[in-house]
Amino acid sequence: MNPIRILLVDDHHLVRAGLRTLLQQMPGTEVIGEASDGRVALELIREEQPDVVLMDITMAEMNGLVATAQVTHDFPQVRVIMLSMHANKEYVTQALQAGASGYLLKDAAPTELELAVKAVMRGEKYLSPAISTYVIADYLQRTSGGTTSKTETEVSSYNPLTLRQREILQLIAEGNTTKEIAAKLNLSVKTIETHRTQLMERLDIHDIAGLVRYAIRIGLVTPDM
Repeated sequence: MNPIRILLVDDHHLVRAGLRTLLQQMPGTEVIGEASDGRVALELIREEQPDVVLMDITMAEMNGLVATAQVTHDFPQVRVIMLSMHANKEYVTQALQAGASGYLLKDAAPTELELAVKAVMRGEKYLSPAISTYVIADYLQRTSGGTTSKTETEVSSYNPLTLRQREILQLIAEGNTTKEIAAKLNLSVKTIETHRTQLMERLDIHDIAGLVRYAIRIGLVTPDM
């Protein structure tokens, strides 16, 4: 039986090293590469075709939410397990809507990592027990005719953005200039300006500070990045 081929994506070297050590002790798995941001991860996925990607949710350049949406669109056979320190409904809901097969908290027990990998390889969804209660409660509230939650409002505002717009929004929020964004994405300055204008119109936000606040609110960046 072929081993489960896993790609590690996290912007902290020590976290990746710890995950690699755990996976090397897990029978039937093989770490085939590492990446420190979503953009590099996409290149490696295209080259290596892993079975599972362990994806950090908060990274510079391209975060886990944007990268996961791109992975599930371009490589639907690849299962993504989101790794996060955040146990709130906003992040979980956005990760699942981006196409993640699992959501694993970084403080989970090592045995939970093995459970998550095996579950997604069976085609199942895996949520850390600490957050599955939130998701179930939210589902029951919505299906029982409850009022719209804050989570739903935030997610609905996140969904209208295209993958390219989310990518550009993150780069704007990280303080990149229009020229820098154009260079990173290999696009013209005029194209980036057009995307930025469309972003502002779609979100009804008409200044950079507002875009930054919005990006923080939906989890594209964190205040300390």
